[in-house]
Parts: sequence; structure tokens; C-alpha cells
Amino acid sequence: MSQSTLGDDDLFGEAAAEMRADVEEHLGEARSALPDPDDVWEAEADNVLGVLNGLRSSLNVEGAAEHVRQAKKWYVIGQRAEAFDDPEDLEAAIEELEELIEMVEEAHELVGDLTNTMPQLRGALTDAAEAAEAAGADDDEDEEEAE
Repeated sequence: MSQSTLGDDDLFGEAAAEMRADVEEHLGEARSALPDPDDVWEAEADNVLGVLNGLRSSLNVEGAAEHVRQAKKWYVIGQRAEAFDDPEDLEAAIEELEELIEMVEEAHELVGDLTNTMPQLRGALTDAAEAAEAAGADDDEDEEEAE
């Protein structure tokens, strides 16, 4: 009986170590899948819309979010099974990545809003400039007729 118990304890310890390794691997993959800081900061485009489209593309965190989800799934299972000797570091890493992904997702939404707004703004400003130009031309004609 004690030999079977020892075997079960060994298996549980091995499974716990594998679970921790899985969580750590997914956390590493999540970090690797985050946007490159230079891609977010530097831009090459001919206009604001090009910059915004490039930025929006660089702010894709779907892969990172999926890896964090997988890490969290295995972490929760391990935590409930009390399989981890020191789960605080894993929990902190998961929370840190979740917060970072949320920040990037918020930036993605803001950039998306700007990407949609800028062409509308340009159109409205163009219309206003044309109206001002037309009004100026009408004023010039009125002044010529008055002379």
C-alpha cells in the first residue's frame, strides 16, 4: 500500500511540475506574441491614415491573449489541485500579461476609432475650405461689381 501511495505522490509531483512548465511555456509564448515595441512606436507612411493603419495592424494581440488564456487555464487547474508549491509568481505573471494585453486592446480600439474618424474629418475640413473659397470668390465678384 505504501508503495502505491508513494507512486501516486511521485506521479502527482511529476504532473504538478509538468503543469507549471506548461503555464510558464504559455506565458513565454504570450510575451513573444506581444507587439514589437519598435513596430508600435515607429511608422513609415505618406499620411496620417497610413500611420494609423500600420499602428492598428501592429497592435494585434490575439496570439498573446490565447497563450495567456491557456496559461491561466492550467494555472487554475493546478491551483485548485494545490499542485504548485509557490503559485504567487505564476499568478503575478498572468495578471501582468492580462493587464498589458488589455492596454494594447484599448489602444487598438482607440486607433481604430481614429482610423475611422480621420477620413471623415478630412472630408469635413475639405468641404469647409471649399465653402470658404467659394465665399471668398463671391466677395471678390461683389467688390468688382461695386467698383
